[in-house]
Amino acid sequence: MTNIVTERKLIDLVKYPIITDKTTKLIEENQYCFAVDNKASKLDIKTAIEYIFNVRVQKINTMKGITKKRRIGQFLGKKTSYKKAIIKLHEDDNIELFPDS
Repeated sequence: MTNIVTERKLIDLVKYPIITDKTTKLIEENQYCFAVDNKASKLDIKTAIEYIFNVRVQKINTMKGITKKRRIGQFLGKKTSYKKAIIKLHEDDNIELFPDS
C-alpha cells in the first residue's frame, strides 16, 4: 500500500518540462529543465526523474523563483512562486521530450 502512495508522490513532484530557447540549447548538452514542487529536495527530484523516465541522473541544480508583487488596478497580489530543476543525465541516457510523430 505504501509503494502506491510513494509512487504517486514521485509522479506529482515533477510538474512539467520548461521549454524555452535557453533550455532547448541545454538539451544538446544532455541537460533538461523541469518545474518541480516547492518542497521537493534534490534527492526526491532525482528519484522521481529516474522513476518516471527510466534514466540515470548525474547532477541536479535547483533554484527558486522569487514571489513578485503584481498590481491590477487597485488590487495588489502575488505571482505564484516556483522551483526549477536543471537535471544533467549520464552520457548514455536521454529523455525524449519531442517524440517523432
